[in-house]
Amino acid sequence: MQLSSNASGRIVALDLGEVRIGVAISDEGRVISRPLEIVPSAGLEMYLEALLRDQGVAEVLVGVPKTLGGDIGFQARRVLDKLHDLKDVFPGVEFVEWDERLTTRIVSTGRAAKGGRRKERGGKTSERVDHLAAAQMLREYLERRRGI
Repeated sequence: MQLSSNASGRIVALDLGEVRIGVAISDEGRVISRPLEIVPSAGLEMYLEALLRDQGVAEVLVGVPKTLGGDIGFQARRVLDKLHDLKDVFPGVEFVEWDERLTTRIVSTGRAAKGGRRKERGGKTSERVDHLAAAQMLREYLERRRGI
């Protein structure tokens, strides 16, 4: 993994799902990570274009959900294919791959421990934590950049 040395502009983190995408953003000083929103997967390019322009984003962190063994499985391959497409659409933007295995589970477990609310959806209990997972991923990345 190569960490960026570019120190200007915000960093956006994307937790790419098939249906929705969790988005988080850093402050301008690249110290604080905060969840931004959950957006539909359809129209990602238009959304990202506006975000890059309006928020002064210089770098995009994309979570790659590797297997527990660190391999590239089906979901990770799908994310890497989408990442390749994004690099073609935004050639001047720096995209960084980030191993995000277990990020959603960490966030979900933390919310459950704090008494977070769950929503019933499609007969299964699920939480909308995609933007929180993106923020966790971004927090880890920012800490790694600072050597923490």
